[in-house]
Amino acid sequence: MTLAFVAVILLYLASSAGYLAFLFVQKKVLHRWSYAAMMAGFLFHTGLLGYQSISLGYFPIHNLHQTLLFSAWTLAGVYLFLKYKYHLKILGAYTAPLVTFIVIQAYFIPKVPVEQAAVFKSIWLIIHVVTIFIGEASLALACGTGILYLIQEHGIKSKTNRFFLKRLPSLQLLDSTGYAFIVIGFTMLTIGLISGFVYAQSVWGRFWSWNPKEIWSCITWLFYAALLHERLVAGWRGRRSAIMAIIGFAAILFTFLGVNLFLEGHHNAFTKW
Repeated sequence: MTLAFVAVILLYLASSAGYLAFLFVQKKVLHRWSYAAMMAGFLFHTGLLGYQSISLGYFPIHNLHQTLLFSAWTLAGVYLFLKYKYHLKILGAYTAPLVTFIVIQAYFIPKVPVEQAAVFKSIWLIIHVVTIFIGEASLALACGTGILYLIQEHGIKSKTNRFFLKRLPSLQLLDSTGYAFIVIGFTMLTIGLISGFVYAQSVWGRFWSWNPKEIWSCITWLFYAALLHERLVAGWRGRRSAIMAIIGFAAILFTFLGVNLFLEGHHNAFTKW
């Protein structure tokens, strides 16, 4: 499957190059080519994950290599799905390089063997992981939209750099799309946390154990809950919402990587990092 893995990387690299060229040239053919390359990469990526699942006999998310590979697949899939709904073509210049970077990291990370266990085959674990990763992918896109918003806002206010002003969508579109991504991501995180509690009850006999991963996951959830509340009640819009989306994704990255690398807990037993 090494050749399939390399094919995935090359297709994502081609998509990244195309989207970055589209940022400068703004030709529709570049966007179509970039989107097609990402779609092809996603399909190869899907086949790679399917092969791993069948050969291993369980859902492959139990070491850093597998987790990064699955997170990149989720991010690519969520972008491909949401791109047409929200018509934010330029977001591919953020998403494709990020997906490519994650996949390349996964390729070079040692594949630590994981002992098979019956708990790995729980349907609640699969629901928990899939919904959490879809939510985090949506919030990664919200972060990217927030970055684009700040760049565009700076260009409008400074009136010195018209490069992005001509190429990025309006502030209103970026703000509304970022909000939609946050709503989707928050909803999926909520489902993921609930299914995680059910899974924990079935495996460890308790819903909550004050595990660092659980604590930081709930902190992240509360952060986005507060963001949505303030947007609906206090009218948070634009710059403030964009900055909070970026900070929130930084918290997700710490929960995703930092907790497993630096803190102990039973999640580490399931992800041999």
